[in-house]
Amino acid sequence: MSEKECEQREGSRQPGAVTVSDVQELIRRKEEIEAQIKANYDVLESQKGVGMSEPLVDGEDYPRADVDLYQVRTARHNIVCLQNDHKAVMKQVEEALHQLHARDKEKQARDVAEAQSEALRGRPGLSPSESPRPPQAFAKVNSISPDSPASIAGLQVDDEIVEFGSVNVQNFQSLQNVGSVVQHSEGRPLNVTVIRRGERHQLRLVPTRWAGKGLLGCNIIPLQR
Repeated sequence: MSEKECEQREGSRQPGAVTVSDVQELIRRKEEIEAQIKANYDVLESQKGVGMSEPLVDGEDYPRADVDLYQVRTARHNIVCLQNDHKAVMKQVEEALHQLHARDKEKQARDVAEAQSEALRGRPGLSPSESPRPPQAFAKVNSISPDSPASIAGLQVDDEIVEFGSVNVQNFQSLQNVGSVVQHSEGRPLNVTVIRRGERHQLRLVPTRWAGKGLLGCNIIPLQR
């Protein structure tokens, strides 16, 4: 495959409506590309460890006889193409997560408005100016690392957590509950509901391995009850 063909393949992907399944497929594709890159690096390692930049000619400018030049050149070309594919997939993952996050915010706003409307209809004595009691939080975001999964999802310091996947104030006992959900949800989106400056927000957080520590890149502390 030529480099031009690689670029054409990347440009042929058209953005559309993103689903959770799309994100999971992108993550699967990312892992597949990473495995292919490793396999090609293994080929280079088997050829006297020539790597990506070592010369393929000897001191007299003759082709080296101690390595398979065809295998080396093919592996190097494949790695360049696959690295381009990996960069494109990572960009698609980020864009897809942002689209899911934006769509979830819109849906959450509609759901809250409908719930408040139904509550008002079910309680004739309630003044229209009154609003239902806000949900109770069980933990708070204490710190967030830049470019972490938590930061990409839109979490902010001092966000009070109402729901974290299946964890809520009813079943929360310790931060181990949250840690267990995170460990079992690596690569899969989690619904996270927070209270921020008195307003409720629903986010989509994907626990992912990144350059920093952990799968989230944030510190959560329990609230005193």
